Amino acid sequence: MFNLLRFTLTLTASIAFMAITLSSAWAERIWDSELRRYLTDEEMSHAEVFMTEEEAVKIILPKSQRVKKELIRLTSVKKGEIEARIGWKFPEEEFDIYIGETGNKVDGYAMVHNTIGKHKHMTYMVGVDAKGRCSDVELLVFRESKGSEVGRKRFNVQYEGKTLLDPIRINKDIINISGATMSVRSISAGVKRVLVLVDEFYLKPLGLGSDTIVTKPAEKGIFSLIFGD
Repeated sequence: MFNLLRFTLTLTASIAFMAITLSSAWAERIWDSELRRYLTDEEMSHAEVFMTEEEAVKIILPKSQRVKKELIRLTSVKKGEIEARIGWKFPEEEFDIYIGETGNKVDGYAMVHNTIGKHKHMTYMVGVDAKGRCSDVELLVFRESKGSEVGRKRFNVQYEGKTLLDPIRINKDIINISGATMSVRSISAGVKRVLVLVDEFYLKPLGLGSDTIVTKPAEKGIFSLIFGD
């Protein structure tokens, strides 16, 4: 009688464990609406590495005599201000940033970002020059099964020169890639966030932030009319 009871309890526990395991495995499956099927294990574990963080820094800040790494920490108030400026909420409260310097002059900034593409996050580095303009975007790791074209220079070159005065949005000033819309939106949002972070933590304290940039085009236009270029 005792053996039968123990067997029954063991069997019940085994069935419960199998049910939980299967349920968990099923919950981790991701449906792709375009492919009209669940992604395979191979697609889920896919990761295409383009370059390391160190290699990206050398590309974005090639002429700097020295590069230092700092950590940006967001208070709840500052995080709310950043989210209000970019128009979307994010979970991160800390960001690593590289600062390139030559002599006593800042050459530019470079920041690694991880944002969600279609299903999984991708890792890339955004460069910003000393005046707050995007100088480069380099893809480090792409984890989707398709859409890695966002790492090609012929695509990400369109971010170069963008500032906080630009929309940086698909069908506005960014040309989309067919089949990689979510990845394009993700990188565009990331570029905007990097520009805002650099503006808030580095340019504004130096009097070079977006609050000074906004007035410059108008001032230049007035003086150009009077004195010429």
